[in-house]
Amino acid sequence: MSEEIVHLRFPGPEPQRLDKFLAACFPNQSRSRLQAWIKEGLVTVDGQPAKKAGQTLEGGEEIVVRVPPVKPTEVQPEPIPLDILFENEDVLVVNKPAGMVVHPGPGNESGTLVNAVLAHVPDLRGVGGVLRPGIVHRLDKDTSGVIIIAKNDRAHRFLQQQFKDRATEKVYLALVDGAPPTPKGRIEAPIG
Repeated sequence: MSEEIVHLRFPGPEPQRLDKFLAACFPNQSRSRLQAWIKEGLVTVDGQPAKKAGQTLEGGEEIVVRVPPVKPTEVQPEPIPLDILFENEDVLVVNKPAGMVVHPGPGNESGTLVNAVLAHVPDLRGVGGVLRPGIVHRLDKDTSGVIIIAKNDRAHRFLQQQFKDRATEKVYLALVDGAPPTPKGRIEAPIG
């Protein structure tokens, strides 16, 4: 698969950041991916390499973007059963069991949630990154709970923004052995 060359013209009249303009032109790409393209020299403005993501466009500039081919992930699909709570064309919501690592890393190259998800959604490769395709957030290995997986870049970008803006409410339930001194309370310090 080869790169795609896209020719654009910034219409103006209001000045705009280059990365913001590109985000509007490439709605299926994350802003960080577009910024990486700029850093890698894949974007020119009026024939010159873009200076930076925040470069100001005034109006009339010709922008050429060399869109690189999607790098397939090295992570291999594994037919691990998933406890699917919800699925549509944009997201997959699963109940991750305790003991399962979310994405591969040193010492955990297989048997992860990502391996299982890739077997269930093979075209997920490239969404949100090579090693963590579709992963928006994570849970620790020993924590069970709901994980949302984005099935396309638009959903990935939207969900990441929801977590960044803290618009997503996370609720945790802890089980204890024995009786706490009070029926309810709040822990505001690290638990060791």
